[in-house]
Amino acid sequence: MLLLIPLLCFAGFVLNILFGRQWSQKVAGAVGVAFPAAAFVLALRVVSQYNPAQVAAGGVALPWIQAGLLSIPYGLQLDQLSLVMLLIVTGVGLLIHIYSLGYMAHEGGFYRFFALLNVFMFFMLTLVLANNYLLMFIGWEGVGFASYMLIGFFFHKDSASRAGMKAFVVNRIGDFGFLIGLFFIFERFHTFTFAQLFPLVKQMPVEAAWGGPLTVIALLLFVGATGKSAQIPLYVWLPDAMEGPTPVSALIHAATMVTAGVYMVCRSAAIYDRAPHALEVVLAIGALTAIFAASIGLLQRDIKKVLAYSTVSQLGYMFMACGAAMYGAGVFHLMTHAFFKGLLFLGAGSVIHAMNGEQDMWAIRAGAPGGLRKYAPVTFITFLIATCAISGIPFFSGFYSKDKILYDVLTSANGSALWWAVGTLAALMTSFYMFRALFVTFFAGPKPDARHSKPEEHKGGEHHHPHESPKVMTVPLMILGFLALVGGYIGIGDRFEHFLDPIFDTGVPAQPIHPIAGGEWTVTAVSVAVALLGLLIAWLFYIKNPELPERLATSMRGLYELVWNKYWVDELYGAVITRPLRAFSRVVLWRTVDVTLIDGTVNGVGSTARGAGNGLRQQASGQIRSYATWVALGAAAVLLYMYFGGPRA
Repeated sequence: MLLLIPLLCFAGFVLNILFGRQWSQKVAGAVGVAFPAAAFVLALRVVSQYNPAQVAAGGVALPWIQAGLLSIPYGLQLDQLSLVMLLIVTGVGLLIHIYSLGYMAHEGGFYRFFALLNVFMFFMLTLVLANNYLLMFIGWEGVGFASYMLIGFFFHKDSASRAGMKAFVVNRIGDFGFLIGLFFIFERFHTFTFAQLFPLVKQMPVEAAWGGPLTVIALLLFVGATGKSAQIPLYVWLPDAMEGPTPVSALIHAATMVTAGVYMVCRSAAIYDRAPHALEVVLAIGALTAIFAASIGLLQRDIKKVLAYSTVSQLGYMFMACGAAMYGAGVFHLMTHAFFKGLLFLGAGSVIHAMNGEQDMWAIRAGAPGGLRKYAPVTFITFLIATCAISGIPFFSGFYSKDKILYDVLTSANGSALWWAVGTLAALMTSFYMFRALFVTFFAGPKPDARHSKPEEHKGGEHHHPHESPKVMTVPLMILGFLALVGGYIGIGDRFEHFLDPIFDTGVPAQPIHPIAGGEWTVTAVSVAVALLGLLIAWLFYIKNPELPERLATSMRGLYELVWNKYWVDELYGAVITRPLRAFSRVVLWRTVDVTLIDGTVNGVGSTARGAGNGLRQQASGQIRSYATWVALGAAAVLLYMYFGGPRA
């Protein structure tokens, strides 16, 4: 049954891609949703029959690759970690498929969209269920391909095509590191299969040096994770990926694909626990990404861009937990993030649907007299729940998972007070920019500040009356809203982490924690305080005194421009990497190597042959007089040679 789950999604892809063009939109949509629904039902059945004692058998294993020392099965396994990922991918994925029936109803390529969603789920399920690194890498590359196709789904838009290509290229950079890491794994252990590899890893000592084999492998794998999970310095593709349809943003760039890097690091816990220097890098990159992306989110005007930078920041929190060797907390936040961030993106899609495609929050506010919340109450309430969850408001799901991460980073032997402070400041920023988005989008306010938006961009309420989305879109919102509200309760008393303990029992002795005065309640109090402070500042800036942001921006013009322009990172990459590579390719590779050397050599041979042919062709003119002349000249030449150059007696 485990093997059938991804195959059902693949069957939906095959049917729609082959026959969807001839089908009506209703049939194509039904096929696109029915197969993921069947996969989810089957996943529930598999999970209900789950027996931890059977994990050692490796689940489903079919012959796949056999070449010398290399023996790799097509193997799927269900353990505590893959079980969690299986339910997230199929459950949240199904809700997004259903939502897409309404959101994409008036778009072209309806069957193609669902075919791509289905094949994405096939590769994502392959990734999380694989029982070896090579099969995981196949799923890893597959979701990259599906992401490229879905980001550029509106291929008639140059911006969408460029965004898809950017995502593809940046991910290839990370994937190169991942692939080299796999080479090192095989060179050292001669296997990719987890059941064979991790016992060998557990026999190795904890490495004190940066150049140890496990440290090198861990760092190379993390390069792949920074690409897929959008961490510094490879985060730049994800904000641009918002060019894809909003359900794509929810499925790929919030709930599933971008968490693949976190999943891979957690799956590799046995390696990372023996590479403390690699864990330091993971923690530092995660913390810096969390605060860096959160600061950019403070000034974004596009509602999807706010959520994009928020996703990058929240992924940073997950890597902070992994870097502190608290993998269970990272997976816990991965799960709650799937609920509230999937809900936020779908809620943003509902807003965009209500406002006839408008994404600028100030234009939405101007186009919905009296506030959008009275036109779209379900969207507003569910968006409010998700905002409270991501901001860490008590009793919402994100409160439990984010608080657990901050506590672990502060008290664990691998963490530090510095990174806790960075994470706490990022939490303050998160609360501010999310409630800013809520207040600006759904509440009435003054006329929009058009400094950074063109008049033609304000198309929301001028030509279209705001309205609530259809039930096919609001029902998934309500289900995700319920999960975002109560989903964190599963972590109370560390129950969720204890469930995952067998996966993260790597054989490395647990290090004592750093005690703090008041214990976890102290960290919780600080977390709640910063969440409420962010809410209060956002209310003060955008409800109570909406002129304050303008005055503050004017008084801090330099800093404002720096953050507004996203620290000019894309421009820096363009100046340092993209343009020099383009110039090198044009001048050296094309003009010198291709045109001058290769084409010149080939064309030179051709020109020489053509010249020789032209010369010889003169002898075959077809004129008797010409032939007689050549015969006479030849005879004269032979006589001269015989007389002057022949052998002497």
